[in-house]
Amino acid sequence: MKKLEIIIQPERLDDLKSILNSCGAHGIMITNIMGYGTQRGHKQTYNGVDFGGNLLPKVKVETIVSDEAAEQIVDLAIDQINTGSYGDGKIFIYDVYDAVRIRTGERGDDAL
Repeated sequence: MKKLEIIIQPERLDDLKSILNSCGAHGIMITNIMGYGTQRGHKQTYNGVDFGGNLLPKVKVETIVSDEAAEQIVDLAIDQINTGSYGDGKIFIYDVYDAVRIRTGERGDDAL
């Protein structure tokens, strides 16, 4: 099993949800975050006052899927979410040792 931590631009969230649904990701967690990467963000100004501290709005989507589904999700995300510009995001992939469904006691892929 793999944990995917996907950081994208907020306007690409619906595309990513479609990819995850088509690949059989049964559960996702979505968090609104602020940050910057290589481009170092940009300053926002409102009525002449700087705010934002170079932080840009992003969305972090986390899910745990089978090894095969993880590779399929990564490939589809690269194909469909990529705009070719800075700030498209990143995908972090972690190994998951085990998962347990508390309600039934199922473990591993069955718990997903």
